[in-house]
Amino acid sequence: MLIRPHMAKVHSKNTKPEIRLRKLIWSLGCRGYRIHYAGLPGKPDIAFTRRKKAIFMHGCFWHGHDCPAGRKTPTSNLDYWQPKRERNKQRDADRMEAIRNLGWSIQIIWECELKDQKSVAKRLESFLCASSI
Repeated sequence: MLIRPHMAKVHSKNTKPEIRLRKLIWSLGCRGYRIHYAGLPGKPDIAFTRRKKAIFMHGCFWHGHDCPAGRKTPTSNLDYWQPKRERNKQRDADRMEAIRNLGWSIQIIWECELKDQKSVAKRLESFLCASSI
């Protein structure tokens, strides 16, 4: 029997929260987006290239959200995990700045927010329908 390490099961693309977000955007009637758009720093999970709008789906634990899942502290290997999470936050901030400097608007959706799809849908409608300037 082959035993896979836990981290081998963690994916960075097409995660369940990301797919739920795409289905929500589709249900709003929004079409014409690109997924994992390599034309921008950080490859946004969803990019509306004509509108210059990028959406990132952030996992609360990995990106250090201020919710119970994001505040959870690993119990082992702290010398690795604490700097890793801090690097993730800094990398996110650097990428957001670079994308904004290119004239794009950004929306970050946190994994925990998907529990209230109506609220996320309202935010997305407002974000996607707002003018770029």
